[in-house]
Amino acid sequence: MNNDKKALNRRSFLKASLISGGGMMLTVSWLSSFRSADKSEALNLPEQWAQLNGYIQITADNKVRLICPNPEFGQNVMTSLPMMLAEELDVDWKDVTVEMGPHDSAKLGAQFTGGSNSVRMYWKPLREAGAAARQMLREAAAQTWKVPAGEVTTKAGVLSHPSGKSARYGDMAGKAATLSVPKDLQLKSPKDFTIVRKSQRNVETQKIITGKPLFGLDYSVDGMLIAMIQHPPAFGMKLKSFDAAEVLKMPGIKDVFQLKLYEEGFEQGGFDTRTFNDLLVVVGNSTWQVMSARKKLIAEWESAGDVKDTMTGRGGKREVTIPGVPESTGTQMEKMQEYAKKPAQQLRKDGDPETAFKNAAQVIERTYNAPFLAHNCMEPMNFFAHVTDEKALLVGPLQAPGWIEPTLAKLLKLPADKIEIQMTRMGGGFGRRAYGHYLSEAALISKKVKAPVKLMYTREDDMTYGIYRPMYTATYRAALDKDKKLVAFHVKGGGIPEHPVHANRFPAGAVDNYLAEGWQIASNITIGAFRAPRSNFNAAAEQSFLDEVAEAMGKDPIEFRLELLKRAKENPVGENNEYDAERYAGVLELVRDKSGWNKAGNEKYNRGVAAYFCHNSYAAHVVDMVTRNGQPYIERVFSAMDCGVVVNPDAATNMVEGAVIDGIGNAFYGALTHKDGVAQQTNFNNYRMIRHHEAPKQIEVHFVRNDIDPTGLGEPPFPPVFGAVANALYKNKGRRFYNQPFQSEMDKVI
Repeated sequence: MNNDKKALNRRSFLKASLISGGGMMLTVSWLSSFRSADKSEALNLPEQWAQLNGYIQITADNKVRLICPNPEFGQNVMTSLPMMLAEELDVDWKDVTVEMGPHDSAKLGAQFTGGSNSVRMYWKPLREAGAAARQMLREAAAQTWKVPAGEVTTKAGVLSHPSGKSARYGDMAGKAATLSVPKDLQLKSPKDFTIVRKSQRNVETQKIITGKPLFGLDYSVDGMLIAMIQHPPAFGMKLKSFDAAEVLKMPGIKDVFQLKLYEEGFEQGGFDTRTFNDLLVVVGNSTWQVMSARKKLIAEWESAGDVKDTMTGRGGKREVTIPGVPESTGTQMEKMQEYAKKPAQQLRKDGDPETAFKNAAQVIERTYNAPFLAHNCMEPMNFFAHVTDEKALLVGPLQAPGWIEPTLAKLLKLPADKIEIQMTRMGGGFGRRAYGHYLSEAALISKKVKAPVKLMYTREDDMTYGIYRPMYTATYRAALDKDKKLVAFHVKGGGIPEHPVHANRFPAGAVDNYLAEGWQIASNITIGAFRAPRSNFNAAAEQSFLDEVAEAMGKDPIEFRLELLKRAKENPVGENNEYDAERYAGVLELVRDKSGWNKAGNEKYNRGVAAYFCHNSYAAHVVDMVTRNGQPYIERVFSAMDCGVVVNPDAATNMVEGAVIDGIGNAFYGALTHKDGVAQQTNFNNYRMIRHHEAPKQIEVHFVRNDIDPTGLGEPPFPPVFGAVANALYKNKGRRFYNQPFQSEMDKVI
């Protein structure tokens, strides 16, 4: 047992109370104090998110209910979080139920699904809550039976005493609720877990397979209208005028109007609010009527004009000029090549890299490029709103309700306690639903038409006027001495509109002379978080480059990485290295062993390897590629993960499998391009996604078993897939590919 005497201090407190029917409700609060792996960089959580709350109910009929604070979009938090509670509570898993809570900043705090933080944030607080409740139940039984509390044991929701006395939790819940919350808690040792580390079925499985309403698109109320927005035809443009005379004559159309979403001073998730400010709205009775009417609108658009702005991002605040003219991918690429030659912001410097490169016997230099990517959530953006002068109800798919609540209060001129946000299950998120502009749009439209409204985006709306993964480039250089030893390493990365470089990650700390630099170019094309932000590009470029360096040195790519990690562990360079070299090496060794790397019998495969650290976890993949019908095809993938304690193994495996397929698809096909501000890909017919027959036949997932508190899992397995694919593709095609998507570059090769 772990004696956690500091579990319930001023940062973490519990409150017990009676509920109707004689049960106990245990409220758990804690103050988030998590920091990123870079000890100098706190997690970027708004102050109003610091206070998190959860609710545990133990009813008289021996049921345990958890109000899940975090939105669900397939990562399985609605199962994993109650598993942690049930473990310490020592209750039978079949007696646990869970419900998705509404947004409540006072009680439930952050409620943010993203950054691979859900299980990590709740691991200790929910276990403390379960342990406290169990101790209170034992004390209640002890007082009732007049025996020492230390003699009362628990198992599967039943209290027992050596005398033969026993009772269900529900029988003692009412009395337990009157007791003081214990100050000292006994948390289970991982070796004693009976629920955590055992696979449990998704608690919503039955609802999913029977088609029960779960998603925002399912939500409906009587009298609800449908709204759609006509966006500008290109980024960098705004509405000049419109004529809706004919549209208003069409069946079912209620109104057409222009609406200003954001006023001066509003911030929305870090992107240029002009993009989603000028709304041309069509409202009607049905989706088809509104879609048909929107096509008949006559609108005139004009340049939005350049705007000087202060943007907060990587490296703090900076003054930028956001262009008001439409941009094209070709000219953006030319501008990036121009910027890449200019001096950049120094992010980290160890030793004397300039001299090391000057005196090197060999310098290897390669440049990697990647395009904008669309999130392509299977469920298009949507939100329901019913706003009156007194209150507002909003229902739909959202990753970060805490980000949008302050903005809503300003927009609607309502106090926060009069705004109710209910979150539905999300049909995909990947960072796209962390930005709540579409919720604000729905709210203001409802307020304007004085009726309940569901705002609907089509696939084309979100793909052509959405929020994307940035466009990136990076140049890597390595210096080798006459003995082919790596003596210097340099990365200089940039992008539109942010640079991708993580300066304190591997191989920083493993090379005496190291330099990292970054630069960025402002743009009116909106960007945002995309599964493993920046890492999804860094891993592709860095891991491809490390393979080239290993080849130039005459070393096996896995052994080369392990040598660097040994140096980083035993004699690290610098003090700000984010990663744990031993854990990093652990996933490489595991994937090497499980894949049979360099063992006889695998000669028919073109094998590629990559490993990466991000979001506090470590991932490595070996990709086995073959040629099928003249095209490269990934037949097998071996994956190794170190994310600490794995709460729900089946769900964790599913997460890695999904990341692998997602990564393969984006590496080969993902790309969004613009011409004069207009997205050239509008739907799945010309934005290429991976198809079922292109997914690997076999994905074998292995986890490093340790007792480290859980870290991230949603994002970490995704980035190194790109690099493993690139390295396998080199073996398959006999040449290196430096531009994503790889299929487009292959098509250009004669």
